[in-house]
Amino acid sequence: MRAAGKLSGFPEFLPAERSVELAVLDHLSRVFELHGFGNIETRAVEPLETLLRKGEIDKEVYAVRRLHADESEASELALHFDLTVPFARYVVENAGHLQFPFRRYQIQKVWRGERPQAGRFREFTQADIDIVGDGALPFHFDVEVARVMAEALAGLPIPGLSLTLQVSNRKVLEGFYLGLGITEPTAVMQVIDKLDKLPADRIAELLGEQGLSEQQASSCLALAEIVTTDTSFVKQVRDLGVEHPMLDEGLAELESVVAGCATVEGVTVTADLRIARGLDYYTGTVFETRVAEHPGLGSICSGGRYDQLASDGKRTYPGVGLSIGVSRLLSTLTTSGITASRSVPSAVLVAVNHEDTRPESDEIAQRLRARGIACEVAPNAQKFGKQIRFAERRGIPFVWFVNDEGHQVKDIRTGDQQSADPDGWTPPETDLRPQVTQKETTA
Repeated sequence: MRAAGKLSGFPEFLPAERSVELAVLDHLSRVFELHGFGNIETRAVEPLETLLRKGEIDKEVYAVRRLHADESEASELALHFDLTVPFARYVVENAGHLQFPFRRYQIQKVWRGERPQAGRFREFTQADIDIVGDGALPFHFDVEVARVMAEALAGLPIPGLSLTLQVSNRKVLEGFYLGLGITEPTAVMQVIDKLDKLPADRIAELLGEQGLSEQQASSCLALAEIVTTDTSFVKQVRDLGVEHPMLDEGLAELESVVAGCATVEGVTVTADLRIARGLDYYTGTVFETRVAEHPGLGSICSGGRYDQLASDGKRTYPGVGLSIGVSRLLSTLTTSGITASRSVPSAVLVAVNHEDTRPESDEIAQRLRARGIACEVAPNAQKFGKQIRFAERRGIPFVWFVNDEGHQVKDIRTGDQQSADPDGWTPPETDLRPQVTQKETTA
């Protein structure tokens, strides 16, 4: 079959890069399951009208239709652009079989018709967690979800990452704007949410176009400048002199989230009042996450509280959740030198003395595999030097021999060789499976 060439926006990793991705996904699954989140998978397609109902996403949706469909047949299905909308549908359809509050994590591909560029793809992997209630969901779950994701981010098996989990609350922003006398707070939030892309003076112009006075625009920008790593943001907001009951509620909620994450090490959690999130279904707590080493990457983890996303007309299912853009994060890291210590899972290559002794080599490999040690048997009964070079090219750290002295295992990186028993020998933990590493660079 003739190669079709690469498709822009549809990333494919080499084996070593895929090993990094698997290490990240395994870590995320482990953390989520430790906190009681069960795994689900939803279908790849949803009714087109369902996807178009949620936010400003209509230009990015991929419609699905049969190749030989009649010209008059409408494209009624589309590939999901995130995992939250299909999850909402899943909850409504399966509510009678779920125990609420329902906790789920989901790791799947999603599709968006974006213009491909650094960190943005048309097909990519997301990892989501959500907690959903039936009719009501206590606020303490916002704090819990924030802590779970902070722990997951802090423990990512990738060296040299400096991550900041930015937390805000739309009630703070909306209450503040209402306290200023602004009648369309949602429109203002959408403008403020562009502060990481546009300069402040341009944001002020856009706010003026929304009908805000110069003083109102100045106050909105002053609020957006508040960023703290503790709960001191509350006083800074109060000092701006704006009052509204919704503002009070939002400040109390945001204070709880930031205080609740204070003991998590390895990730910086900040109250950042620029953060609003563009999608219109968020109603309270909102999150974004930045990588200090890659400021142009944008947010690699975001989400928040949504009180009206899932409903069957009689019952409403409020929730709170976060989503990690796994492909966005890894695409940048792998191009900047993050890789795996080897491109294959094999920790051992079992050498073959002669082709007629291959069954013995196969039997040794099976004994090692039975104990959880990934290995493979040499493809050819060549001289041992050539078999060792084959292991080096594959990145396999150990070669297993059987010679006159019995079973021997050689660490081909150091040259150390020792007697070993296939039923007792175990490689060091760091060699048992590929490790995520940073390539050395030369000036």
